[in-house]
Amino acid sequence: MLETTEDGAAAAIQLAEGAPLRNTLDTADPSDWLALDAGARHTAWRHPHFVPEWEHCASLPADMSQLGESQLALALCHRDGRIRQEALHQAARYPHLFPLVVIRCADWVGPVREHARQLLRKALNVDLALDLAPLILRVGRRDRGAFGVDVLAQVLRQGSPEHLDAVLAHPDRTLRRFAYRLAVECRLLRPAELARTAAQDDDTVIQDLCATAALAALRDSDAYEEVLLPLLSARHARTRSAGVTGLRHAGRPEQAEPFLSDRSALVRACARYVVRQYGGDPAAWYRERCAAPSDLAMPPGAVIGLAECGSRADAALLRPLLTHPAPAVRARAVAGLRALDSVHTTQLQPLLDDPHAGVVRETTIALLPAAKELPADWLLERTTSKQPRHVRVGAFRLLAAHGSIVALHAAIGLLEDSDEKLRTWARQALHH
Repeated sequence: MLETTEDGAAAAIQLAEGAPLRNTLDTADPSDWLALDAGARHTAWRHPHFVPEWEHCASLPADMSQLGESQLALALCHRDGRIRQEALHQAARYPHLFPLVVIRCADWVGPVREHARQLLRKALNVDLALDLAPLILRVGRRDRGAFGVDVLAQVLRQGSPEHLDAVLAHPDRTLRRFAYRLAVECRLLRPAELARTAAQDDDTVIQDLCATAALAALRDSDAYEEVLLPLLSARHARTRSAGVTGLRHAGRPEQAEPFLSDRSALVRACARYVVRQYGGDPAAWYRERCAAPSDLAMPPGAVIGLAECGSRADAALLRPLLTHPAPAVRARAVAGLRALDSVHTTQLQPLLDDPHAGVVRETTIALLPAAKELPADWLLERTTSKQPRHVRVGAFRLLAAHGSIVALHAAIGLLEDSDEKLRTWARQALHH
């Protein structure tokens, strides 16, 4: 792989010495072609007359028709625009050099650029477009690079469904995003297909694009089932939030209620919006569930949801949940009290010994502003190697915020600790 201009210059030397193109660079990698193009014109300070080093190894013949593939590749990248333009007349003899024709479509010399564009427009079919698309999109970011992207879009629009499927599944992320934008723009995918993609794809850009397009493409209520169900069951929060928002347009606020306790804050916020649009009261829904602290089936999202839309008076419903059997509920109760600005140090202090790391992590964050109110010696006891790692981490973070001489001793003691993260924090604490 040619990663830099210097790598491209080295590849140019190999080509000048007669090395086959496929042995010199990865012809399927756009970066290699771009590096070769730049490297063939690269001039190091040690070379006289500012001539690229490959030109010292071999000179190009005056008759371009005599050039082999490797030499023609160098001619297509040559520092002299007249040579690049003449080389384009021979490019059709070697189809594997079309990536360099793509690069020349954004050439800074007008006649070279126009000739390359004529070649690309004439030669580009769907199969060739699939091979060149990643490079075309890379070149498209340059000045004068939009031509190749426009031609690519025209060709892909004319392709068969099989070609569309191939480009939508392409490993190049930029190309997949381009293809999905094109498919949405041209309405090449049904709403249900867009919804399934939004629910299953791992690319957040494609998720958002397809979810938005799926909802916008709906024309009748009968299609809501096949669109909303995939969105609402997606593992990605942004996709679920789009599905929940779609429930408002579908007139189904009752289906939004279960998402009031979703694990994602974004989804919870969307669900509250839908419920309110139809006269519901999300805060009352949350209070009803938080009022039963012994309920093992209580969703943790309902706890933090109350803090997100409730008032400080609702802290009274959250405090009993600090002893709830479910660790996630205890952690959300701590986070909720912090959000409501209702943290009482003495109430939360016992949770620094909680057996679950998530609870200790939330408690530590909540107590950091009041770290000086905690006994330094008590915190120091929890930094010893006998304690679970998450307890040690929480105690040391609070000691560091404490700023006492005990914290300094704790930091010194942790410099030789077996836990790398604790050693790093100790060094940072001593530095400050």
